Amino acid sequence: MTTAEMIKELCEQMNISVSELARRIGQTPQNFNKKLKRETVTLDELKAIADVLGVKFVQAFILPDGEEINISNE
Repeated sequence: MTTAEMIKELCEQMNISVSELARRIGQTPQNFNKKLKRETVTLDELKAIADVLGVKFVQAFILPDGEEINISNE
């Protein structure tokens, strides 16, 4: 699943339009849709999306021994 697909699924689950999400993170819907199409949404934007929607965002590397190196919005 691409980042854009994940964001669209998140919006659907949270009952919010992608345009409204864009406005909540301080972007125009047009600019944000271009980023989704180009798959250029940044890590900071993903954290902002999680913050405005009240969800947890985690990105991680999981080592062979199970140890995680992660980035979170918490």
